[in-house]
Amino acid sequence: MSDTTATNRPVELGDEVALDAFRTETDRALVAFYTDGCGICSSMVPVLGGVARELDIPVGQVNPRDDPPLVERFEVRSVPLFVLFVDESPVARRADGFVSGDELESWVVEHTPER
Repeated sequence: MSDTTATNRPVELGDEVALDAFRTETDRALVAFYTDGCGICSSMVPVLGGVARELDIPVGQVNPRDDPPLVERFEVRSVPLFVLFVDESPVARRADGFVSGDELESWVVEHTPER
């Protein structure tokens, strides 16, 4: 895994092309879909950074508001929406509002196949 993907902070992904490139760089990645002005989404940023550090997993954030095909492709109905990708494919998703770091880490581990 490159040093540019697993960081202390989520990587901001500008659009669908950036999201696709991000998830192809590694065997697993967590992506948070958010919107500007979403208080819960903002409060998840430090949690996502903790998950990235604890699990050594790349974490990205994408605002799908201005990209209707992205909203449709990933069926974004509410934010924050967390999608876990393994081998570039979405394997799990959740949109439960605020999620604690421990709970999000457990969820990622639960849905990541052992290698």
